[in-house]
Amino acid sequence: MLRYAVLGLIGLVTGSAWAQQPTQAPAAAVQPSKAVIRMEEPLVGDHWTYDVRDEITGTITATRTNVVTEVTAKDISTRVDTVGKPEPGQIVYDRSWNVTLSGQWKYSPNDGAGIQMPLTVGKIWNFQASETNVSNGYIWNRSGKSKVIGQETVTTKAGTFDTFKIETLLSRKNVKDPTRKGEVTAVTWYAPVIDHWVKRTFVSRVDSHLLVNNTIELTEYGRKQ
Repeated sequence: MLRYAVLGLIGLVTGSAWAQQPTQAPAAAVQPSKAVIRMEEPLVGDHWTYDVRDEITGTITATRTNVVTEVTAKDISTRVDTVGKPEPGQIVYDRSWNVTLSGQWKYSPNDGAGIQMPLTVGKIWNFQASETNVSNGYIWNRSGKSKVIGQETVTTKAGTFDTFKIETLLSRKNVKDPTRKGEVTAVTWYAPVIDHWVKRTFVSRVDSHLLVNNTIELTEYGRKQ
């Protein structure tokens, strides 16, 4: 299933002061980007590695690799290997990269953070779901909206990619205590050629207080050889 579709990091360029020099140094050679491997249809063994940067502290807090372990007509199962953690995690997606199961959290019908084909600039879709923590029974209801806000060329350590840029806004309410509310703003740069996102930003607030501000960036990807 070819996805003509698209979860950011803003590059900050600073100018340097002019120096009084008799000659100008030659410009540094531009290194070519890595070749892009076409991965439109998910296969067992496909993998994507990401650095997770905490924008609050300015540090890389995790390096994670998602590996496809099983593909069915309905689901894409992945193993999540995190550097420094001996035990892997598990995330199960539907075929549009919406999460249905992530660790202890189960989403019904899904978390709404995936893509919706075909994507075109300006397209909007809404979603509603419940999320249940299977270990303690806590239930949250979530609702939100996604919009394709543009197309951008994005360069990461993994290469240069043509992407669709999606903004997702969602709110969460605790079923047992509706006064507890969460708000999430996410931006996804999705590259159809590798059937995955190359960047995501994730900002989460609980009861209007900032809790998480992360940037996730692709550093490596590939197929089973």
